[in-house]
Amino acid sequence: MKNVTDSFVSLGHWPAAGSFGFNTDILATNPINLSVVLGVLIFFGKGVSDLLDNRKQRILNTIRNSEELREGAVEQLEKARARLRDVEIEAERYRANGYYEIDQEKLNSINSTYKTLEQQENSKNETIHFEQQRAINQVRQRIFQQALQGALGTLNSCLNNELHLRTINANIGSMKELTD
Repeated sequence: MKNVTDSFVSLGHWPAAGSFGFNTDILATNPINLSVVLGVLIFFGKGVSDLLDNRKQRILNTIRNSEELREGAVEQLEKARARLRDVEIEAERYRANGYYEIDQEKLNSINSTYKTLEQQENSKNETIHFEQQRAINQVRQRIFQQALQGALGTLNSCLNNELHLRTINANIGSMKELTD
């Protein structure tokens, strides 16, 4: 077995040229491997950090845009809510006015119907009164005609020419007395 300290002592000892092999001494190969890996990472890492910075900027821009859009959406939502409240208030006012107008129309219709019925009742009563008066006048006229015909018939049967002349002369005499 080889001693670990032997590899540090024999640093100047290299295998012969033309031979290829693996150096299994971890302590001797690690600094070389680490320096190569770090060099490669630093060389290629610059591009990766630029990519990461670009990606970070895009993500930040997307977040800012999203925040702006969210703020705009919140503003629009508040405006929509305010408009909805206004519309609901307006609708309630129209509803209340509509109910009031319906009640007013109902009352107007009832009053109009009542007035129409009252006018029809008055017209009916006037028509009945007129017809009664007409019937009474017709009955009076017939009674008067019948009485007149009866009186004329009685007078014609009772009066003769001499009595008739005396009645006329008496009436003319009383007329003269009244005029004097």
